Amino acid sequence: MSSPHRLVEDGVRRWGRLPKRPVVADPLAAYTGLTRRLKRLRLKEWVGFTLLHPDWYSSLIVQDAHYLAGSEIYAYDRAGGVLHQHAANAPGGSPTLPAELLDGVCRFERDGYRIVYAFHAPSARHRIEVDIAATPKAPAIRGELELDAGAATAPLSVSSRLPGGSMYTYKAAFPARGVLRVGDAQIVFDPARDLAVLDEHRSLLPYRTRWLWGTFATPTDAGPVGANFAARPELPGEPEESALWTPGRCEPLGDVSFRPDSTDSSAAWHITSRDGRLDVVFQPEGRKSVKHDLGLFAIDYYQLFGRYRGVLRGTDGDFEIKDVHGVCESMRARL
Repeated sequence: MSSPHRLVEDGVRRWGRLPKRPVVADPLAAYTGLTRRLKRLRLKEWVGFTLLHPDWYSSLIVQDAHYLAGSEIYAYDRAGGVLHQHAANAPGGSPTLPAELLDGVCRFERDGYRIVYAFHAPSARHRIEVDIAATPKAPAIRGELELDAGAATAPLSVSSRLPGGSMYTYKAAFPARGVLRVGDAQIVFDPARDLAVLDEHRSLLPYRTRWLWGTFATPTDAGPVGANFAARPELPGEPEESALWTPGRCEPLGDVSFRPDSTDSSAAWHITSRDGRLDVVFQPEGRKSVKHDLGLFAIDYYQLFGRYRGVLRGTDGDFEIKDVHGVCESMRARL
């Protein structure tokens, strides 16, 4: 199947697993007039990265709910056991999150807080820039990473209907090169070892939203190997965003279950697909949480960062997962 130039062509949306990201991914193009303006209030867009490094756990995101926008970044020092966090808010619609992502620039800028993603499809080189000033609670985080799209995983690109909404997501894992500085600490990223996992969403989420999600990846001589997996309310027959990344392939998964060993926040999670092709255990090392209840709107979210072990059973063979950095998160919200 050839990839469409647009997610929505002549008012008709493409559904299913797509071979790559459409050049233009704008779900609002399926609507006109008042309906389009109302749908914009339901649109939730974000572009984020999970940075995979042996000594530091880190994630960053730029997001726009169209009534409020924000950005967050954290960096966890494994040796010191210290979590450093920054966040900033902005009016809805103010971040730059272009529908033509892979030849565009995402940007979130406030006083003392700047995150930029520069995507350059023709050169196969993307860039993450971070320039965040120190605060009384956290040190400055600054630096630049270059991502090698030519050596990335096969893309995960899914357009699906949800109960009361719809989802579009694009994900891939890229070898990363560069330096981040967290206070006086210097984190050097080696593309032979370290990866950045992209997570883009352009989704019309239902008012009551919940999901469990996780991801990890690791380099091999044949290319990155890893997985993206989620469990959320689904419609029968609609594609899920769960998949294995094996060298040169993005292999669909379905029916993923998340089973924590206990209610303890440090408990391990056993995560499997019904067909057994994903069978891993996630051991958390730390937790980042966001919890707000504003009446009409509320969010109860946490992301765990830690290590995965287990096995991926791909079309061309099995891959042992041993001490691989990744994340696992839970979201329950009224958006």
